Amino acid sequence: MPTRKSPAARKTVKRSPGQARQLRGPLAPERVAAILKALDEAYPNAECALHHRTPWELLVATILSAQCTDARVNMVTPELFRRFPTPAAMVKAGLPEIEDLIRTTGFFHNKAKSIQGAAKKITEDFNGQVPETLAELITVPGAARKTANVVLGVSFGKAEGVVVDTHVFRIARRLELAKGDTPQEVERELMRVLPRDHWIRFAHQVIHHGRQVCVARNPKCDKCHLETLCRSKDKTWES
Repeated sequence: MPTRKSPAARKTVKRSPGQARQLRGPLAPERVAAILKALDEAYPNAECALHHRTPWELLVATILSAQCTDARVNMVTPELFRRFPTPAAMVKAGLPEIEDLIRTTGFFHNKAKSIQGAAKKITEDFNGQVPETLAELITVPGAARKTANVVLGVSFGKAEGVVVDTHVFRIARRLELAKGDTPQEVERELMRVLPRDHWIRFAHQVIHHGRQVCVARNPKCDKCHLETLCRSKDKTWES
């Protein structure tokens, strides 16, 4: 009868770094660090794509970006800000005039009301200056948490949360960094997983990645810096 080899006598199987990564859990610190390193290498200079000169302009541009491309917003805002460069000026504008200037961004009735409401709130309650805390900023009409995170991170360098737009929502789930069914749930998960000093640039990098490579349909996995770290079921190519 054949004898069974002792554990010490059994052959040790060596695994490649890629195989070893697959064996770790999706939220293992080593894997998260590898994802962040890959994003830093792929998008070292990623920044907000919305053109702006002041926190007020960024707030307005972010409100306009809802259900609209950044490129379209950047086409609309120069004339809008030329006519109404400050919150005080925007308060005095007529809604029809604002609507006409932002019409091509979609949902222009609601966006015009939000922008003028934000201008009134900032003028009356914050001395004409965009507030620098999350608690204050989310009281401004049109400045829900995602918008507030954009303004705080980009204009003031404050990491109060992680911006979760459609790209971040999709890619965080593809990379198994989050499982939530809503942007709010995904943000909370990302805040637990990511080092705080990465919160701001992670969102910018992932947004760029989502536009250029990890698109919603038929992602360009053969061009992805994160491909070996990704186990998404809808991958189109695997090394």
